[in-house]
Amino acid sequence: MFGRNLFGLAAVGFGLCGVVWPDVALWKSIDPFANIVFAQALLYLTSAAAIAGGIAIQWPRTARAGALVLGVLYLFIVLLWLPHYVLKPLAFDYVPAITEELSMLCGAMIVYDGRLARVGYYAFGICVIFFALAQVVYLAYTASLVPAWIPPGQIFWTNATTIFFLLAAIALLTGRYALLAARLLTAMIVGFGLLVWVPACLTHPHKLSNWTEIATNFAIAGAAWIVADYVSGKGSSASSGSGLSRILKPSAR
Repeated sequence: MFGRNLFGLAAVGFGLCGVVWPDVALWKSIDPFANIVFAQALLYLTSAAAIAGGIAIQWPRTARAGALVLGVLYLFIVLLWLPHYVLKPLAFDYVPAITEELSMLCGAMIVYDGRLARVGYYAFGICVIFFALAQVVYLAYTASLVPAWIPPGQIFWTNATTIFFLLAAIALLTGRYALLAARLLTAMIVGFGLLVWVPACLTHPHKLSNWTEIATNFAIAGAAWIVADYVSGKGSSASSGSGLSRILKPSAR
């Protein structure tokens, strides 16, 4: 339940960024719709959808409707990013942006429930692999985000969290220690938000990218929490009696 709440609040936060920073020129480096025709209208539309979906997903009665709105929004953004990747298929430039949006789409799919929940679960596990790869490819940048005051050092924690991502992906995809992995993954991503993006927003509150990053960070954390709830059978999927046992052992029905 709380994963769904965090997921929705992060979506509202992202939508509010479009309200506070309505100038499309500010979005050109961080979002694909800022570079296409009718960009201003798309910015308003996506902001409204994020806010509406994020609010609706907070309550059980409207959760599926909210998940549908957010799912369509994240799918739309993924489809906007894909042409950039197609133009540079051998580069890793756009993979992080695509997999971040995909991971949020997975969270929405699980909340929506039905057959989509199972697909969302496994797709999220695959996204986690790409999170680890992104940290390897952008090692120097990732290390620069780690607070320098945390011992034993920035490179150590970059390598450690990369390994944690890989272990979490393996656990989720194999089903071994999946609940523990999902919970620890959630805690780690929340930690990123608290240690990296909260201070960034406080020290540079006028920088749009800091606010979109913190919204994305907590949306992914919310998606990981939704996965944990799904594995334990406490998420929206619990209403249909599903959970990890149903994912890995459909014959148990």
